[in-house]
Amino acid sequence: MACMGLHVSAQTPLQDRLTGDVGAAVYNTQNIVPSDGAENFVLPYAYFDYGRFYTRVDTLGVKTARLGMGYLELAARISFEGFKTNTPRLSGVQARANPVPVGLGTYQETPWGAFFVYGLYDTTSGGFLQEATYAAEFKLGEVTVYPQLGVEHRSRKYVQHLYGVSAAESLSSVYGAYDARASTTPVLAMAFELPLSEAWHLNLQLRRRWLDSAITQSPLVSTKLQDSGFFALTRSFK
Repeated sequence: MACMGLHVSAQTPLQDRLTGDVGAAVYNTQNIVPSDGAENFVLPYAYFDYGRFYTRVDTLGVKTARLGMGYLELAARISFEGFKTNTPRLSGVQARANPVPVGLGTYQETPWGAFFVYGLYDTTSGGFLQEATYAAEFKLGEVTVYPQLGVEHRSRKYVQHLYGVSAAESLSSVYGAYDARASTTPVLAMAFELPLSEAWHLNLQLRRRWLDSAITQSPLVSTKLQDSGFFALTRSFK
């Protein structure tokens, strides 16, 4: 989700102390399937390293062997892609449990920016999520700006779990059956960090996904775009 805090270097020797940012945030994710699920969440914000353990907002894990300009990492993703179906519009459709993607990843910090690559297996659907993101960093006055460009690939099983409609669901709902395909989605994001003091910061991220036809052709989906973001108050530890 986020690449803020690139000052936590992948090449820095492992420290037996917390280095990075922690705080609280309001998260917003647009529901692409109309439901009664909340779009806004108030949750902790964490982007830090502690020894081999790391957390990057919605991704956490453990660094293992050195790899290039970073580490080979064990990774787990926190996902809220699932949704409830207890509304009249979704009557007859089964609720979709949140995916639980786990697998391998790496964070490579180079002179030209940072690269995040993940290959994850979803224990909920039996599908796969692959993701690659490039993030740059520059100053705009006192504000640090992190433009991000990425691509996400979800396997057919992953997409089917979330947006497919089975024959049984078609018979008990107003939707036709839909057998999903694999999906590849470009992502663009901008993150901003404004210092309030030496230790305290305001962080803002805005993110957009352009959904492909594997998702938008589902009768459950009502949009071709998905916007998300968060606003956080954080404290930095060095």
